[in-house]
Amino acid sequence: MRAPSAAGLLALLPALLFGAGVGQLAAQDTARQAGHEHGKDAEHTDDAVQGGGVVPAGWTARADKNAGIAKVKVVPMGKGIHVTLGPAIILYRDKTGGNGPFHTLATFTQTKAPRHPEGYGLFYGGQALDGAGQKYTYFLVRGDGTYLVKRREGEKTTEITKGWVASPAVHKADANGVATNLLEIDHKRDPSKVVFMVNSEPVYTLDAKATDVNGVAGIRVNHHLDVHIDGFDVHR
Repeated sequence: MRAPSAAGLLALLPALLFGAGVGQLAAQDTARQAGHEHGKDAEHTDDAVQGGGVVPAGWTARADKNAGIAKVKVVPMGKGIHVTLGPAIILYRDKTGGNGPFHTLATFTQTKAPRHPEGYGLFYGGQALDGAGQKYTYFLVRGDGTYLVKRREGEKTTEITKGWVASPAVHKADANGVATNLLEIDHKRDPSKVVFMVNSEPVYTLDAKATDVNGVAGIRVNHHLDVHIDGFDVHR
């Protein structure tokens, strides 16, 4: 094989430089994306909540990542409760536990716009909720008109729906960030299924054999939200 001539090397030089430049830009872009991910996480610090650290008698609140409830405020208001957050929480009463068919529901009103869309809703199948091995399945909606069904086991979460799913049943937030949605999880009408409903419209259905229906039913609200909740109940 003949060695390339000097003229040949000169002809190849622009292509070599271009390739090196592309590689450098790709590396910089990867680094930028990694930095953005870290920056995004850093933005998720939980704000202080004036009057935080309170939960009504008979209720238990647990914050994600063992954050405690110093930045959590849950107070009775009207016929319901009002939740103002720092961290994301689950909220439940021990008397809402049990086995077998159930129907749980509540009406949620997001009262102001969060920094970015965040979810609120219901959970069921809650077990070991005060320990590291907590388990439950949750159903959320958010102000951009989407819903999500997800499973938590300890610190691990697994999507049941394919991420957030758009649905015309979900009322979107208005210009002031306000939206009201009635959420239901029904395993009672047909015990072979678990039906997830928004404003009386079914949006998703699970085979009851594919999900753990036994345990506590309650409420989940993600961080930075201000939400009023009316009519929470569990029927067995």
